[in-house]
Amino acid sequence: MPLRVTFVAAARSTPLLAERFDDDRPLDLAGWEEVQRAAGDLLPLAAAELRYCSPTPRSRATGDALGYAPLVQPALRDCDMGRWRGLTLGEAMAREPDAVDAWLADPRATPHGGESLLAFISRVGGWLDTRPVDDGGGIVAVAEPSVIRAALVYALKAPPSTYWNIDVRPLCTTTVAGRSGRWNLCLSGVRPQPSRA
Repeated sequence: MPLRVTFVAAARSTPLLAERFDDDRPLDLAGWEEVQRAAGDLLPLAAAELRYCSPTPRSRATGDALGYAPLVQPALRDCDMGRWRGLTLGEAMAREPDAVDAWLADPRATPHGGESLLAFISRVGGWLDTRPVDDGGGIVAVAEPSVIRAALVYALKAPPSTYWNIDVRPLCTTTVAGRSGRWNLCLSGVRPQPSRA
């Protein structure tokens, strides 16, 4: 059986429009309430053989609140945004509009002095490819939405520009299954019951 890695997006710490690069803020009250409402659906993932999280306070707090007791993985940290750390996209655009345009257009660009989008995707993909395969074992990883987007781009071997078209909401789950270099996106949901005629 293939290895299954289920990503759980960290609960929020701020309204989406106020998201900051490399945001280290803890969960806000709304985030805690979201975790409590979602706990019943997400608690079964605690049975995974291995449980990890991004090093951000909100990822750790989300994992702990769900009973996962996750192990922090430095490779699952957010993209290093250099001098834009702590800024919103709007603030970075107001200060350095040409640099932001270059960064959005070229996945190899590092106008902020940090990590390129391509390097970020490769780092997260490298983490995914080095997970231990133990006869179909399961892994859960609580991570920032940006990390999950990077993992999906890598797993699907999609162009880096696809990163900007993936929407990851707080506390959503996404599963990939496979092994190093060969991953599949797994969608799950309620299966329709056969009709009884």
